[in-house]
Amino acid sequence: VQLVESGGGLVQAGGSLRLSCDASGTIFSINVMGWYRQAPGKQRELVAHITSGGSTNYADSVKGRFTISRDNAGNTIYLQMTSLKPEDTAVYYCNVLDTHGAYWGQGTQVTVSS
Repeated sequence: VQLVESGGGLVQAGGSLRLSCDASGTIFSINVMGWYRQAPGKQRELVAHITSGGSTNYADSVKGRFTISRDNAGNTIYLQMTSLKPEDTAVYYCNVLDTHGAYWGQGTQVTVSS
């Protein structure tokens, strides 16, 4: 499984960005796809995930500001980020977890200036 993220960049506080993650290869039908982030000097943390059944879960810090979604084929997920804050600055990683293992993308940098 290969994951390719896109959509990161530099944005002012209060702005918006949309991240995309395209998954290729064999992904089993029962899976969870999600976004994690890692800021300098901090541990990687879950931002949001979405199951193959469509259930979603968000970190408290992004609830009401970020929305995760996936396309009908289930191989692309998006993270719509609004009302961005400087503390959202991090490298954002796409993740897929299925019955055969966990897979990570290379990450995309999101920088929010104050």
